[in-house]
Amino acid sequence: MSGISYVQGDATAPQGKGVKIIAHVCNDLGGWGKGFVLAVSRRWREPEAAYRRWHRERAGNDFGLGAVQFVQAGPYVWVANMVGQHGIRTGSQGVPVRYDAIDAALEAVAAKAAELGASVHMPRIGCGLAGGKWSRIEPLIGERLVTRGIAVTVYDHD
Repeated sequence: MSGISYVQGDATAPQGKGVKIIAHVCNDLGGWGKGFVLAVSRRWREPEAAYRRWHRERAGNDFGLGAVQFVQAGPYVWVANMVGQHGIRTGSQGVPVRYDAIDAALEAVAAKAAELGASVHMPRIGCGLAGGKWSRIEPLIGERLVTRGIAVTVYDHD
């Protein structure tokens, strides 16, 4: 899909100038301990702490599939904790990825990126532990972000 830049590298060290949003997929169980979140936690402490707090206080907030929590990790860097996977294991209901939740979350990321004048950076969201297919997620990114003129960079880690 045109409009998405693909690069080799680490999405927690986004390339380019200006404000950047690093978008990634979290589960709806409050678990943070495998996959891309480990790279996030190695670089910044606050996104994990904020996610755990958000989950712990979920009775009084919007935590759930499709929701996004924006955490400022630096002067020009925000992390978007997108709840886009149900559970953590493949089972009777299939893989954990929930495409409709990722789509809703990307809509919120697009609004925040427009507000901040930010570019969006991510690994191949929903395709690791969540078990999703890039062929289903890439068009969502195109529709929600690229068509609005938001620059998107996808990082393939070495």
